[in-house]
Amino acid sequence: MVKPYRLSNNPMFRPPGEADSLILQVDEGCPHNRCTFCGMYRMKRYRRLPVEEIQALVEDECRNWPMANRIFLADGDVMLRPFEQLKDILTILNKRFPRLARIGVYANGSSIAAKSDEELRTLRSLKLHTLYMGLESGDEEILKRCNKGETADKMVDAARRAQDCRLRISVMILIGLGGQEHSIEHARHTAETVNRMQPRLLSALRVIPVEGTELNAEILNGQFRQLTEDEAIKELIDLISQLEMKSTVFRANHRSNVVPLEGRLPHDKEQLLAQLRSAL
Repeated sequence: MVKPYRLSNNPMFRPPGEADSLILQVDEGCPHNRCTFCGMYRMKRYRRLPVEEIQALVEDECRNWPMANRIFLADGDVMLRPFEQLKDILTILNKRFPRLARIGVYANGSSIAAKSDEELRTLRSLKLHTLYMGLESGDEEILKRCNKGETADKMVDAARRAQDCRLRISVMILIGLGGQEHSIEHARHTAETVNRMQPRLLSALRVIPVEGTELNAEILNGQFRQLTEDEAIKELIDLISQLEMKSTVFRANHRSNVVPLEGRLPHDKEQLLAQLRSAL
């Protein structure tokens, strides 16, 4: 039996919705790791565990958690792995966890786009369920400035293709990413982009400067003017007002948010707006 490689003792990150999932760290770090606002993986060198070592890791974990029914594969953008590797990993998980119902991963637009429709459907049949995509903004200039490495159009196409293949997309957007100067454009273009995507899940977080990131340096030297809490609420009002969703669970209940929100769109749209206006 292959002895599993022990990844460094750095913190792991997972979406709030995966709080009750078994977390398996099959990758370390993020393959992009250059977004100006993100400090999650700055302390890590990106690397992937070979499938043989992942199998040994799974053997260890299935002894501890044999009845696990939800698994999240860390770290950032596990979807970037070649299709055959992903297929092998999911096959191992399906064999070793008899009650497994769903698997989630972080995914970028380009890593989804690299898979064919047939490959996406195969991964779905192996219980890959939710792809967590950081859209951040629908404004192309803001995406360039924050060095996202993706375009809004590519992320829209990837999300729609994945959903057509019965995968669930959970989209994350960042309130305040355009700063005070570009708040209006950020809200408008992000709403337009999300409307094109029609994700099943949509989460809004507020930009919080992280020490050691380029965004934090821009704030300190005056290049980037953060939104105040009132301005962040107004931007979120602006964004939600322009959303035209068919059936989406919306959350803005991360601790970064000024006002915790949760509801279904379009059903709860006016209620969410009323909560925000009341807070102002």
